[in-house]
Amino acid sequence: MTRNTTSRLISLLAALAIFATPALILLWMTAVPGHSFSGPLPATTQAEHALATRLRTHVVAIASEPHNIGHPDALERSAGYIERQLAGMGYVVHRQWFEADDRRARNIEVMIRPGVPDSRTLVVGAHYDSAYDAPGANDNGSGVAALLELARAMSRLDRRAMMRFRMVFFVNEEPPYFQTHKMGSYVYATHLAQTGEPVAGMLALETIGYYNDRPHSQRYPFPLDLLYPDKGNFIALVGMTSSRGFVRKATGAFRETAHFPSVGGSAPGFLQGIDWSDHWSFAQVRVPALMVTDTAVFRYRFYHATGDTPDKVDYDRLAQVVTGLNEVITNWRD
Repeated sequence: MTRNTTSRLISLLAALAIFATPALILLWMTAVPGHSFSGPLPATTQAEHALATRLRTHVVAIASEPHNIGHPDALERSAGYIERQLAGMGYVVHRQWFEADDRRARNIEVMIRPGVPDSRTLVVGAHYDSAYDAPGANDNGSGVAALLELARAMSRLDRRAMMRFRMVFFVNEEPPYFQTHKMGSYVYATHLAQTGEPVAGMLALETIGYYNDRPHSQRYPFPLDLLYPDKGNFIALVGMTSSRGFVRKATGAFRETAHFPSVGGSAPGFLQGIDWSDHWSFAQVRVPALMVTDTAVFRYRFYHATGDTPDKVDYDRLAQVVTGLNEVITNWRD
């Protein structure tokens, strides 16, 4: 082999490495077990129809008006509704109070106790505040409604569950507290870490109620648009790369039982949208965490807008997603 041939071969191999490495990293981040459900969705069952009706009732009650630290009376009405619903299910409701700009705010928590006291914990959470002047029906009334119904379904497991389940309704997820020490989930996650309680992971239910079957109704930050479908009719399970194993496990479990389209993957937090929810707070204390989402701004044009009203939520599909998540969570083993 001549010197020129050797030089050209080295250059070719170097070029291949330069182009192949990012592709391999992308595939590593987005690889998840199982196959997404495809084809027509199954007909809504009688149980799912009843669930959809309850979900609608929750969203209307929680998210028909702006409710956040700038709209404190409405925020209190939403919090009070959540607490009354949980108490009516038989739970002891715990409040975690803290100060934010000289105003008191609270996270709301109920717990499903395990049969074995030293079992590990799985946290399932959703933020109940809305952004700015948005009513927040999808962001995040849909997630709060889903968490209420998961709590209802799982209440029968108290003192018999294989794990400890903490169901938490967070305040102050939206600006101006987003990713600050006054974000409700950050307050909660740091306190939980200080107790030394063994936590297996955290799932954040974030904007999960809008679906669109039209081609090109779905967008992504580059380079994820190279891999994922262009119809906004799926649910996504997303985490940062530090939670890759947790994301893979949850996505695989969802696909085993849920007859609903899904995507999953992990990516660095600097990629747009990847850390835009309460799972960010748990990553700060080294707890594996993911966000369950309809992808929000990448699909939903009313994101953080006054048009985010209860009529925009697809309650039948939301009920199917909640049914699938219930199977994933109640059967979680760590």
